Amino acid sequence: MHIEHIERIGLIGYGEVGKIFSSGLKDKAGVAALSVWDLKLGNAATQAAELSHAAAAGVATQPSMQALCEASELVISAVTASNTLAVAQEAVPFMRVGTVFLDLNSASPGTKQQCAAVLEAAGAHYVEAGVMTSVPPYGIRVPMLLGGAKAAELAPLLVSWGMGARAVSERLGVASAIKMCRSIMIKGLEALVIESYATARAYGVEDQVLPTLQETFPSIDWSAQGAYFFSRVVQHGQRRAEEMRESANTVSEAGIEPLMATAIAARHQSVADQAGAGLFAGLDKAACWQDYADRLLAARQK
Repeated sequence: MHIEHIERIGLIGYGEVGKIFSSGLKDKAGVAALSVWDLKLGNAATQAAELSHAAAAGVATQPSMQALCEASELVISAVTASNTLAVAQEAVPFMRVGTVFLDLNSASPGTKQQCAAVLEAAGAHYVEAGVMTSVPPYGIRVPMLLGGAKAAELAPLLVSWGMGARAVSERLGVASAIKMCRSIMIKGLEALVIESYATARAYGVEDQVLPTLQETFPSIDWSAQGAYFFSRVVQHGQRRAEEMRESANTVSEAGIEPLMATAIAARHQSVADQAGAGLFAGLDKAACWQDYADRLLAARQK
């Protein structure tokens, strides 16, 4: 099977990214079939809600990983960073020779290379993707860098479906290295803003601190950006923490001690844990950064 003739897509992971990609790809010209599989579809506690969402979105579901792999010519993995390798290993027994496995997950070059070794030993083609920014504003057009022996061949097909894909290297690990190095900066800024703003709020000096940031970096609306950073970490802190642990692995694989990446992961994990405990429950989507900081400070005082 030639890659340009791929018509059947299977998507592993029906979270935020999986929902966006499945909805965006299912009706594209050249896509004859698209289906999804997620552990939540096999869990009694979550199955009904996920099946209902898929039905409303017109997305077909599969009853198992095996069924999804057997029905697909292109398998897209969109799970959390910590499950990157486990999903590849689970899919291997069911992958048909020649199937393309596109890995969207935020994992280190070393993790991606392990995935490739497992899948390619079974006759599949592994392509890594570095998704370069947040998916929701872009949908399937989100910029992504592809790497691997089949990256240049796969990219035009994805582009024909409206995806923002670009091949950067035949060598596995390059695309993920670009992604993970960027993540250290972006997730680091999020962590710094949360820690700096909450501390400024505690001392009552935010009205003095933010104007100095505005003066130094006038192109950024520091108040609005702060609200966005808080909201995204509250909503996706667990996923971000996992990604930052993979970023720390990326730094370690380069022979550098990951002091900053490790600390960033800890800050995201802390917010994720507090969000999971309900600390930010009831906050409106339009909440300002002060609302989030006040919740953190109130929890500190208990």
